[in-house]
Amino acid sequence: MKLKTLGHALAFTATAMLASQALAQKKYDVGATDKEIKVGHINPYSGPASSYGSIGKSIGAYFDKVNAEGGVNGRMIKYISLDDGYNPAKTVEQARKLVEQEEVLLIFQPLGTPPNSAIHKYMNDKKVPHLFVATGATKWGDPKNFPWTMGYQPNYQSEAKIFAAHILDTKPNAKIGILYQNDDYGKDYLKGFEDGLGEKGKSMIVTKLTYEVTDPTVDSQIVSLKASGADTFFNITTPKAAAQAIKKAAEIGWKPTHYLNSVSSSVGTVMTPAGLENGVGLLTAQYIKDPTDPQFQKGKEWDDWVAYMKKYNPSGDMKDGNNVYGYTVAQLMVQVIKQAGDDLTRVNIMKQAASLDLTLPMLLPGVNVKTGPDDFYPIEREQMMRFTGKTWELFGKVYGR
Repeated sequence: MKLKTLGHALAFTATAMLASQALAQKKYDVGATDKEIKVGHINPYSGPASSYGSIGKSIGAYFDKVNAEGGVNGRMIKYISLDDGYNPAKTVEQARKLVEQEEVLLIFQPLGTPPNSAIHKYMNDKKVPHLFVATGATKWGDPKNFPWTMGYQPNYQSEAKIFAAHILDTKPNAKIGILYQNDDYGKDYLKGFEDGLGEKGKSMIVTKLTYEVTDPTVDSQIVSLKASGADTFFNITTPKAAAQAIKKAAEIGWKPTHYLNSVSSSVGTVMTPAGLENGVGLLTAQYIKDPTDPQFQKGKEWDDWVAYMKKYNPSGDMKDGNNVYGYTVAQLMVQVIKQAGDDLTRVNIMKQAASLDLTLPMLLPGVNVKTGPDDFYPIEREQMMRFTGKTWELFGKVYGR
């Protein structure tokens, strides 16, 4: 009888140990459970940068798709997306709400350089992942000082250097006029451009003008740029101002060689409102496939994107590159969660984000995602494009590393 009791006790102990080990394999921080993962997001659904709202909606649509197909490792993504109107003070308020009230595991893809700058220190002080931010400012790749913040898209300085190199190669005697948004975003692009031109830039740049994101138009700046004698224009603007600049230049008959930053190259939200015919010949650089480019409108990758748009994002504009952007960065977030497995701690989320080496279906051929413990710039490659009046046409080599 005693032997039988001892056997039961040993069996119970073994079962308890196995159960304990199974539980030990699962690690959760606030915002993660056996059933769901809370992902926070901040986007300007209103205000001067509201055309970027399609990114937040596209991300949500992709997470809906993932959840409908069973989630990630059996867990549903609870996506909490808040509007900050591109107002840094509001961004701080929304970030605090997501972290302290909603208790999200991480904040993913908050948009804009000034908004993200406003929460940069807060996110790192709180040790909450501030992941794949929707801005190319160079400061998002500083793991030594800000280990909880990681960029996503090619950084602005690198892209501006591509434009500078193209000008030096094709138009070494250019007279350059620059319009830039008067904040960290605009200044980051400007620095990269001036660094890329080097000493020669001092004689090539004939004028530099700024605008505020709250300005109703940039018409007066375009008139001044034409009057300066500039025959080359570097347009560092967000979508609303970009469309205005393209349209106004056409209205006053100014036809410079026109370089447009990639963050405002959407056919749906910039080129169409500006007047498609007014954008013929514009130059930009890109890393994702343009949904209006016929060469990409075929094959499984295209079919999958169209099926996703029709089923999960039916109100989205098929011509808006921001919908491709949202779809692609959401895929990257899902990959990180998948890699994290049952260790859904904030430390492991950052570890997995810093351990990526892959391609994604709607990135351009030759463009990849690669990160490391000392490399917080996931995408660093781009290719030049020229606008035809209908779509962007790729040319030249893929720049970057």
